Amino acid sequence: MNTLIDFVLHIDQHLVNIVNTFGNWTYLILFLIIFVETGAVILPFLPGDSLLFAAAALSASASYNLNIWIFLVLFFIASLGGDSLNFFLGRKMGMAITENQFLSRFVKEKDFEHARHFFDKYGAIATFLARFMPIVRTFAPFVAASSDYSYSKFFKYNLTACIAWVGLCCGGGYFFGNIPFVQEHFSVVVLSIIVISLIPAIIGILKGRTANKKSID
Repeated sequence: MNTLIDFVLHIDQHLVNIVNTFGNWTYLILFLIIFVETGAVILPFLPGDSLLFAAAALSASASYNLNIWIFLVLFFIASLGGDSLNFFLGRKMGMAITENQFLSRFVKEKDFEHARHFFDKYGAIATFLARFMPIVRTFAPFVAASSDYSYSKFFKYNLTACIAWVGLCCGGGYFFGNIPFVQEHFSVVVLSIIVISLIPAIIGILKGRTANKKSID
């Protein structure tokens, strides 16, 4: 876990090492990380927003010979495909995943409950909003599927969400990632991105607890 935290907080440095070591294979490596971050329900802690931002920032520099358009296409396919895989896993497995002795180590029932609460509160638009929220975006497709949500409706909102997510994160990294202040405080910027993206989920959880406390009283 410490290694993962270090990777996220110093993701710019780690991406440079990946590019220098693997060259054009970097595209495939980053594609798989984004695909798995959403597609594999048990790995919600992998970097998402910060990875797109950092990769786009590197592509803006001629030193690394990376193409922003390739990143845009690959990240879009990875996010859309990952969500679709997640949805079909939810349709097939349902909440039984939390009862599996091995998988339950990675996926907690409370995480699903948070995602379900978010989904119940915002309805169909939750599919769109969840894409911008770490952890929640990993469980939202699974919860939607286990709630008998139609895939066609899910796909419609998810398609728009993936386009917006990739465009905003990559656009931000490409145009602002190489500003001297951002480069000097990259870890702080990455941490800020994570915190800001988590605010809606935190607010939802706190409101849910407040409502439950009032109902008990």
